[in-house]
Amino acid sequence: MDIVSFAWIVWLVLILVFVIVEMLTLDFVFLMIAIGSVGGLVSGLFGAEWWLQLIIAAVLSVILIFFIRPPLLHALKRGGDPAKSNVDALIGMSATVVSTVTRATGMVKLAVGETWTARLAPAPADAPAELVPGEHVVVVSIEGATAVVAPAPIASGTDGFTERSAS
Repeated sequence: MDIVSFAWIVWLVLILVFVIVEMLTLDFVFLMIAIGSVGGLVSGLFGAEWWLQLIIAAVLSVILIFFIRPPLLHALKRGGDPAKSNVDALIGMSATVVSTVTRATGMVKLAVGETWTARLAPAPADAPAELVPGEHVVVVSIEGATAVVAPAPIASGTDGFTERSAS
């Protein structure tokens, strides 16, 4: 018995394993390798030597991974949810000062109702050194469990928004 004559069984097992792994990872890498393995299987059925089957499978897999997978991923992500989530959703959110916010410490209540530790964002010299309870702020960034905030613009009633004056 020649082991090469049963190479098609090895290819079928590899294809099955790669498809199962793909179903667990959902990244399209193993799907491309499985399709490349189909190329190895087909070339074996046409009588190609085992080393040629491996080369065909490897080359086809690499071509698929580098040229088919990226546009496929791009097409699937095109319809994704554009809404920001987690920390990204907090950036730009308005908040109200609960306890005095300085460059080192403070507490704010976010518009979603959560209370966060906060500190004042670096600002020009004419900006206030602290914000007192009741003032409105905007989250500039999140550093760990601390919201970095800046004074919110005040509505002027005529031309939209103007900057808060230093007091």
